[in-house]
Amino acid sequence: MSEDITEPTGYQPLLGWRILTTRASKQSGGLAAPLRDLGAEVVEVPTIEIKPPSSYEPLDSALNEIKDYDWLILTSVNGVDALFARLKKLRMSPRELEHLEIAAIGPATKKAIEAQGLKVAVTPDKYMAESVVESLRGRTEGKRALLARAKVARDVLPDELKKAGVLLDVVEAYETVIPAAAQSKLQKLFASQTRRPDIVTFTSSSTATNFLSLLGNGRQEILGKICLASIGPVTSNTLRSAGFPPTIEAREYTVQGLVLAITEHVHKIAAQQLLERLGLK
Repeated sequence: MSEDITEPTGYQPLLGWRILTTRASKQSGGLAAPLRDLGAEVVEVPTIEIKPPSSYEPLDSALNEIKDYDWLILTSVNGVDALFARLKKLRMSPRELEHLEIAAIGPATKKAIEAQGLKVAVTPDKYMAESVVESLRGRTEGKRALLARAKVARDVLPDELKKAGVLLDVVEAYETVIPAAAQSKLQKLFASQTRRPDIVTFTSSSTATNFLSLLGNGRQEILGKICLASIGPVTSNTLRSAGFPPTIEAREYTVQGLVLAITEHVHKIAAQQLLERLGLK
């Protein structure tokens, strides 16, 4: 996406809207900042926290044998950060990965890999596991590939790659947990009828699942009049399966796409309200 959604300067279509973000604290600013630039009041309550895996042994073993792999598949910026941090710990250089063909699930992941001086061979048009499989079809059969990802993740990607004949090793690079203070922060936020958010954003299935779990049995009543905004179809399906279909879904499955989708939604509401005031609806 090429357009700058924060232009022109001073343009604040989200003024008066209170938006809750649930991303991990390390990444929260990437969503909160553009929303604030567009005038929103942003409340940040991370519902996931990135932590090291219970053991680095599988990842370390794979990295020590990296010369034997043909492909490296990374599905998040967190995975990129964890893998290259471990490389540094093992006193290995990113140059030792230059022989690999690398697949990244989206532009943010691709950018993080390229920041390490490596080239990305495959980035699918749609930033989800199913599209990664399609992008790799015909290129990875009989090849040895390493998938470094979170401890808890969908099995679509590894299952389909193995069916396609890829010699795949899956290792945990990090895990996600619920932050200790998240529940009390959410309880305090939703206890106030006047301070509740207008929109809650979700940038992954984990943020959605954890958020709904933290709200507990009262979530149906709490979320009755609140708009839920999803970064893409996988996250949307997670919400929908729990009985909370999102009102907003980004067309481009990125943070920027999510901000744009929220802005378009707010524009649509403003236009409807204007027509009602003019008696045209």
